[in-house]
Amino acid sequence: MNNINLPYIPERPAKPRNNGIVMVMDKGLSLRDAENLVDSSADFIDFIKLGFGTSIITAHLKEKVKVYQKANIKVYVGGTLFEAFVIRDMFDTYRHFIDKMNIDAIEISDGSMSMDHHKKCEYIQLLSKDYTVLSEVGSKEAGILIAPNRWIEMMRSELEAGSFKVIGESRESGNVGIYRPTGKAHVTLINKILSKVDNDKIIWEAPLKSQQVWFINHFGANVNLGNIAPAEVIPLETLRLGLRGDTFFTFLPEKFKKFKLE
Repeated sequence: MNNINLPYIPERPAKPRNNGIVMVMDKGLSLRDAENLVDSSADFIDFIKLGFGTSIITAHLKEKVKVYQKANIKVYVGGTLFEAFVIRDMFDTYRHFIDKMNIDAIEISDGSMSMDHHKKCEYIQLLSKDYTVLSEVGSKEAGILIAPNRWIEMMRSELEAGSFKVIGESRESGNVGIYRPTGKAHVTLINKILSKVDNDKIIWEAPLKSQQVWFINHFGANVNLGNIAPAEVIPLETLRLGLRGDTFFTFLPEKFKKFKLE
């Protein structure tokens, strides 16, 4: 949706799309807030994550899910909630809750608890028969380091098990997993992952503007990004289109580079 045609704007695929995906973090928006978000930004949102365990205590949850789905946005509850049910041996209750809320996507993670990876893949294989599954790779704990080869192994096996996309963990703080404690991209890790895993199969959590800029500048307008704040959806879209200072010259032809500020 563009209000005017401007040349040298990157082409963005229409929904439903396989790349250029935007996953937004809803940490407890009201029903009215959800309606406003849809009104302003639905064209730019592919997934809404009801963050961590917020769906347990969010008012009017079923109605809010319906608002998002009516706008062609897939909704899922945070992977932390999946883990909260699994650790209590309440997986069947988890599925009942998901179905009761008419949710058709699921995030499977093991970022808060220790889980045998074969067991995680079994959950993915089982649930992908009935839901769109996103699986998250990486720990939420800053002190837990995962070797690049292990990241690759886990991502590939989870995709093979049935995940629609794998998510590169960063938490909503953006300073663990695929990022250094400073919030800067862990470039060596990311490049090693991409040597073995198709970029279109990964949603990179990028809650900070600097992280969004880095991914767009390195991998283009249609890189998949997640953990985007509701108020940052349209600003992110302008980054993708080169309509913001941070990416202003990224997609312009070389002849315009002479106007770049030094």
